[in-house]
Amino acid sequence: MLPTISTSFIVISAILVAIGWNLAIKRKLEAHKKVMLAGAVSALLFFLIYMSRTVFVGNTDWGGSDEMKPYYLTFLFFHIVLATVGAIFGITTLTLAFRKSFNKHRKWGRLTSVIWFFTAITGVIVYVLLYLMYPGGHTKPVLDVLFGG
Repeated sequence: MLPTISTSFIVISAILVAIGWNLAIKRKLEAHKKVMLAGAVSALLFFLIYMSRTVFVGNTDWGGSDEMKPYYLTFLFFHIVLATVGAIFGITTLTLAFRKSFNKHRKWGRLTSVIWFFTAITGVIVYVLLYLMYPGGHTKPVLDVLFGG
């Protein structure tokens, strides 16, 4: 259930970013600010649920065929890099807005939004591969891995 909830939050955040981008183009800046903050909160909720699940429940291993595993892991690595870059760029973009550096905010925001859209799309694909198309593999909490549980 937690993977479905966390993936839903990342999809919601991408939708809110798209709406916020549209509001900025229309120069509805107060609405843009509110929607983008809601998108950031949604992304943060994803991260908190994901990290809590990773620490206490664990991550699910690949459950598909061994032949497909290298392709899945390559795709997963691409998604993780996108998500990390997207998060760093997102924090930077928000910081620039709060500091009222709007010219830089606009430049960073365009790139950040595109990265975030690809992050959300690849995240949904990872979810579909791990939980819908193939049976989930073994799951073990990080705490058990670290402390021998």
